[in-house]
Amino acid sequence: MPTAVKGQFLYLYLVMDIYSRKIVGWQVHDTQLSTLAADLMVDICRREQVKPEQVTLHSDNGSPMKGATLLATLQELGIVPSFSRPSVSNDNPYSESLFKTLKYRPGYPEKAFESMGSARKWVSGFVDWYNDEHLHSGIKFVTPNQRHLGLDKAILAKRHQINEMAKLQNPIRWSGKSRNWTMINEVNLNPEKKEAMRAA
Repeated sequence: MPTAVKGQFLYLYLVMDIYSRKIVGWQVHDTQLSTLAADLMVDICRREQVKPEQVTLHSDNGSPMKGATLLATLQELGIVPSFSRPSVSNDNPYSESLFKTLKYRPGYPEKAFESMGSARKWVSGFVDWYNDEHLHSGIKFVTPNQRHLGLDKAILAKRHQINEMAKLQNPIRWSGKSRNWTMINEVNLNPEKKEAMRAA
């Protein structure tokens, strides 16, 4: 994240649950350190009540993510580390999509951040909007928080019911297929890789 001082940047540490798309934790710092990434993961595991062997952390190949402190912390927490393949820019399409939403959302500052406080305030507002208001197209237009809490099943069932009633009341308006409100039960990081392995 650019600052008012040329050549100096702030760094956003952010973790998203790819099943729900919820941003489960974030921090902004003026340096990239494995210890800061480790602190964030400990905080997330406490808040989200993550049990050992329950999750995998997929990340880029940056030095904070491969640092000894973070790797030792992940081992203590029972989290399996996973890394993007070298030179594969779209190895985590969910995070790529999230960061594009962040950078192109109306309200993203046109000028550099004046301070770490202003950057943290902006990210906090973005995270609140993204988790609680943003109707995410990748999860059938529910919010990440609704999906994270398991509320999406009832929401999508109600939408399907309303759709079916509308079709019965006015079938002439429905010339083709209507939107599929079936809940997405499985999310894969690289589905094309999984399909290729099944075919082999």
